[in-house]
Amino acid sequence: MRAATGAIKGEDNGEERDSLYPIAILLDELKNEDVALRLNSVKRLSTIALALGEERTRKELIPFLADSNDDEDEVLLAMAEELGRFVPYVGGPAYAHTLLAPLETLSSVEETVVREKAVESLAKVGAELPEESVVEHFTPLIKRLATGDWFTSRVSACGLLATAYRRAPAPLRAELRNLYRDLTHDDTPMVRRAAAANLSNFAEAVEPEYISKELTAIFHELTQDDQDSVRLLAVESCGPLARLLPREDAATHVLPVVQKFAVDKSWRVRYNVAQQLYQLCEALGPDLARAELVPSFLKLLRDGEAEVRVAAAGKVAAFCKLLGSDTVVSAVLPCVKDLAADGSQYVRTALAGVVMEMAPALGKAATIEHLLPVFLSLLKDDFPDVRLNIIAKLDQVNQVIGIDLLAQSLLPAIEELAEDKHWRVRLAIIEYIPLLASQLGADFFEEKLGPQCMKWLEDQVYSIREAATQNLQKLAAEFGPDWAKEHLVPQVLAMVGNPHYLYRMTVLVALAALAPAVSHDVLCHSMLPVVVSCAKDKVPNIKFNVAKMLERLVPLVDAAVAERAIRPCLLELADDPDTDVRFFAHQALAACDAVTAA
Repeated sequence: MRAATGAIKGEDNGEERDSLYPIAILLDELKNEDVALRLNSVKRLSTIALALGEERTRKELIPFLADSNDDEDEVLLAMAEELGRFVPYVGGPAYAHTLLAPLETLSSVEETVVREKAVESLAKVGAELPEESVVEHFTPLIKRLATGDWFTSRVSACGLLATAYRRAPAPLRAELRNLYRDLTHDDTPMVRRAAAANLSNFAEAVEPEYISKELTAIFHELTQDDQDSVRLLAVESCGPLARLLPREDAATHVLPVVQKFAVDKSWRVRYNVAQQLYQLCEALGPDLARAELVPSFLKLLRDGEAEVRVAAAGKVAAFCKLLGSDTVVSAVLPCVKDLAADGSQYVRTALAGVVMEMAPALGKAATIEHLLPVFLSLLKDDFPDVRLNIIAKLDQVNQVIGIDLLAQSLLPAIEELAEDKHWRVRLAIIEYIPLLASQLGADFFEEKLGPQCMKWLEDQVYSIREAATQNLQKLAAEFGPDWAKEHLVPQVLAMVGNPHYLYRMTVLVALAALAPAVSHDVLCHSMLPVVVSCAKDKVPNIKFNVAKMLERLVPLVDAAVAERAIRPCLLELADDPDTDVRFFAHQALAACDAVTAA
């Protein structure tokens, strides 16, 4: 760092500066036994490059880094990341090819994370190279990697072919496609896995005619690989490949593969099919999807492996949008009912997250008859995440079945969940209350759920109490100041004498939340006197929260009220023995002075 600073400032100590001085310092640090020091040195490469200037960075720093590849993986990872951002420091895209040498070395190391970061940086640099550099430097680099003796370089080549193909002139593209084909036939499974993983990315770069002519054949070969892991990654290309192909070609080349994969011996392959199936349906169109993919989807919903059922259950609502309501009722709903009682809690959780979304596709009558029992079953599930996922989507079923039936069928379950033993469930219900209130109406809401809203202010969990205060604010805004004056303010004020100071603090927060939503008269004559009386509390936390609340109330009241009621209270708190109370009191007095002065 000393060398970099000197070079930037142009300091002259009277002696001729050694042109390699900053490199010498970096070399010393990189040879240090302390890994942290070496790592820190690498992370300062951009500072050193600025000190050296673009030309010396190209001629001195980059060659030095190209030879500094024998270090801890953590240091090499940082170097690979830094070099990906180095194009401006070597003189821009025209000189970006100088960065390829050290990154090529890093892309061949044994550690996977280092290679992946080097490939990522090479892709960034390659995207900025001018066409002549792509031909002269980048494509030869990929050829060397793709034909390297050690499999690690060939794995890295798979991740770079798409970048090179996009930038390469037409004569080179055929050669790059041949390189990719060779990599898919590599003897090493790790290379074939990398080729399969990058198939969709490479397909997006290739011209449409070559996707049909060449890549579909490669896709078929990968899907028949002996290694489960290769087939698994090939499955992930089904959806993207189908989108890139004309619909007829997708039906010819991709659909049969997916149907075969749906009964593959490896559950991981079937899992990936379940993840890709809806994407494939979009590419094929609803008619072909209904005719060809429904049987495969139903098999996946009943798969023997829970992980596969989880993936399929998570797509059930999206899949149903492509089907008619009759097909959903006759074919899909029996599976859904089985999944709602599945022995795996993760399957039920995945289903609960999407089952509400089936209601619009079914319509009101079918939802009431078939889905409502499933909703109620999942609302009472023993596993809290299942209940949480159902609660989060309650508004969607309301849009279909109407508020009357919602209140009649679901409200008892909601009331039970409002006192659930898991606080996250109670929190989810609180967040849903304002929406439910707007749909139920003030009278019905006050009768059924109003008392529970007050109970939450005394919950043992702070997050519940905090959410309850925000809930009151939203209810006051929904039903208006008159309703808040009658139904919220008196009940909140009645809780101010709670013997536990944490609950008294919650009441203060609730009053602060309600203050902007009530009339000036209620604020000045009902709420403000109670807040001022809390300044006599024995607990310092209560007193400084009074000061903070009074600061928030000052802009909401007249200057005369602030001078008559708020200032004397703050002056008294400003002389309190507790330091925090005095601090917040003085802060509130400053706000009070600013308002009264204006």
